[in-house]
Amino acid sequence: MYYILLPIAWLVWHIGFRIRVVGRENLIRNRGFILAPNHISCLDPVFVIVTRFFGKKMRIFAKKELYEINAFVTWFVTMAGAVAVRGTKGEMDAVNRTVDECKAGRGLLIFPEGTRSKDGEIGQIKSGAFVVASSAGVDMIPCRIIYGTKDGRLRPFCRVRVCYGAPIPAAELAMGEKRDIQKLKAAKQRLAAAWEALYEQNKF
Repeated sequence: MYYILLPIAWLVWHIGFRIRVVGRENLIRNRGFILAPNHISCLDPVFVIVTRFFGKKMRIFAKKELYEINAFVTWFVTMAGAVAVRGTKGEMDAVNRTVDECKAGRGLLIFPEGTRSKDGEIGQIKSGAFVVASSAGVDMIPCRIIYGTKDGRLRPFCRVRVCYGAPIPAAELAMGEKRDIQKLKAAKQRLAAAWEALYEQNKF
């Protein structure tokens, strides 16, 4: 079902939002990775999925609330590869399984801010994405989603740019077994700087 819906979503989204993709050559195809976009709209995951397009399904980390909207939404996001990790009893089990999947070559889409920005600005970057990247030993791909509106928020039929930056090497994300706080802080700053550079280079 995923591979049937994906081309349809690609067509609808490109017509409706005039999407431009920047830096697709930075996407990793042959090994595990963490794909780390900023988060403004509930539709952000769709923009990432349709602009990536190729390759096997990624795992997608989602909040528990996404599964409480209605039965159809629950079915759809599950088919797309989403797994609830926030607010669930099995959160750590889901994270550990995803680490193993990334080691085995699967990608993970996760929003490091943990929730949507209310004002269109970058929010506080949380630790989850970096913990998975360090544990799995995989690169992280910065992704900046830019909406062509005055306030930077998604509006119907606005222009959209999805920008992929050069991968942050796994060596820069490694925190060791004790999860060195200074290394974690440096990794967060590295991602924030990549997001800012992508915005400055591609803003409307």
